[in-house]
Amino acid sequence: MNKFKIFTLGLMVATAAVQAQDLTEAKKAIDAEQFEKAKSLLKNIIKDNPKEGKASFLLGNVYLAQTVVDSAKLAYNSGLKAEDDANFNYIGLGQIDLNNKKVTEARSNFELAAKDMRRKDVEEFIYIGRAYLNAENPDCKSAITIINRALAIEPQNAEALLALGDAHYCDKNQNEAYKAYSSAYDADKTLLRAKMQMGVLLKGANSWEEAIKSYNEVIAVNPNYGPVYRELAETYYRWARNKPAKAGENMQKALTNYDKYMSLTDYSIHSRMRRADFLILIGDYKALETEANKMIELDKVNPRIYRYLGYAAYENGNVDVAIKSMNDFINNPDTKKIASDYMFLGLAKIKKGMAADQKSVDATAFNEGLGDIKKGIALDATMTDPISKEAKDLFGKRIFKEAALLFEFGANVKDSSNYLEDNLYFGLSAYYANVNADPKDMDLLKRGDAAFDRVLVAKPDYYEAFLYKARINSAMDNDAVMVTSYEKYLAAVNAKGAEEVSNPATKAKIIEAYNNMGASFANTDKAKAMEYFNKSLVLDPTNQYATESLKSLQQ
Repeated sequence: MNKFKIFTLGLMVATAAVQAQDLTEAKKAIDAEQFEKAKSLLKNIIKDNPKEGKASFLLGNVYLAQTVVDSAKLAYNSGLKAEDDANFNYIGLGQIDLNNKKVTEARSNFELAAKDMRRKDVEEFIYIGRAYLNAENPDCKSAITIINRALAIEPQNAEALLALGDAHYCDKNQNEAYKAYSSAYDADKTLLRAKMQMGVLLKGANSWEEAIKSYNEVIAVNPNYGPVYRELAETYYRWARNKPAKAGENMQKALTNYDKYMSLTDYSIHSRMRRADFLILIGDYKALETEANKMIELDKVNPRIYRYLGYAAYENGNVDVAIKSMNDFINNPDTKKIASDYMFLGLAKIKKGMAADQKSVDATAFNEGLGDIKKGIALDATMTDPISKEAKDLFGKRIFKEAALLFEFGANVKDSSNYLEDNLYFGLSAYYANVNADPKDMDLLKRGDAAFDRVLVAKPDYYEAFLYKARINSAMDNDAVMVTSYEKYLAAVNAKGAEEVSNPATKAKIIEAYNNMGASFANTDKAKAMEYFNKSLVLDPTNQYATESLKSLQQ
């Protein structure tokens, strides 16, 4: 009987050891972003040992990473019924609360998770910190506080140090983040994510070559560590955006590295969606369309695929498919909408309303599209790049009023990447839309005038803005501001020297300024008016407007 007891105990220890090993393998798969492998391992652990609560917690975390919230919630609630480590599942439920902006409920769940911790336990604190970081609206400082509680107990815990680095990175404290990542890697040389994150910091500082060098050091240790290729892809993408001279080459490297990342993770529907998101980021809509069609073969009901089809169809010129796909996605109550969803729907409607001669846009189609775009802006005011692109297309076709209304979105967002350009084009569009208009849209002209003021604040040496400001105020019959603006333009041009003044294009603008200033004083100060017209004739003795105006003033 005693021998039987010993054998049974030994079997239990062996089984526990296998399960612990499987849990370790699952954690490694999660870190490597091999989510389908991780899910398979965790489901097997739960099947073999329903008492294991931590496996349910980790499974829920994987589902949350894949934004499959219902499955995550099921996993956590199932894990709460387990006999071992059930408390971890309160952390997962707490993160769902954070995602739903239920902060009080989240903290209650975190307290339940930590309630029965032993004095030397730290893992719960680390995962609570991660929940604050992984929430849709991260709380960096709460994460730092709770992770430091773990480090107070176990100062050299590599996972805690890695989490602290992520928390400081979230809090935009690069120096503290680097210290924590370095300490984490020193504490555990197998923790490649810590070493990789040092490269991420360099990427964030726009040190592209140094970041790539850092990633290559990770690859030298383990060439099969998938996440490093994703970081390489994103680094090459950002380098391409910031250095146009090598944009083509670096965009190709970005895609090559992302494909390498995919090959080392999995080709599940969720992984393909991550790749689709990256294709949107780099603007490869032909590849996106191919990817979307492959996803349909894997999953004909996942509504998110319609988002990708809609984006790709719009960019590839098929507006009917774009409108249908985006409507199918947006009208599905189970989808989470983002700003670009409404943007692409609105832009597709505007493009659909373009007249056959490309000289006008149907008013109803434009207004419907504008309404959708406003819904997108309400979700993210900085999402202006695709709007600016369509606005430039309308501007090039001389459809100025509609172009102005689109440029205005980016013109009012200081953090927009197109802020300066959108303000300039908005002002120009507002002006050209009213040159021959009767009556003039005075409100649009005033907003255009304000746009030129913003241009001059953002770029004070762009003196051409004074010329445009003078023209728009002339259109509003605001002579005082017109004259002041022309004077500032003339002062800036003269400061450039004789070569600039003698440039034929510049000379024409100077004559324009003198003639308009002369006209503004014709009824109030004849001497000054004649002075400006004479200056105009010095530059162009045959100028008809100045000649006739002088004759009229001398009578």
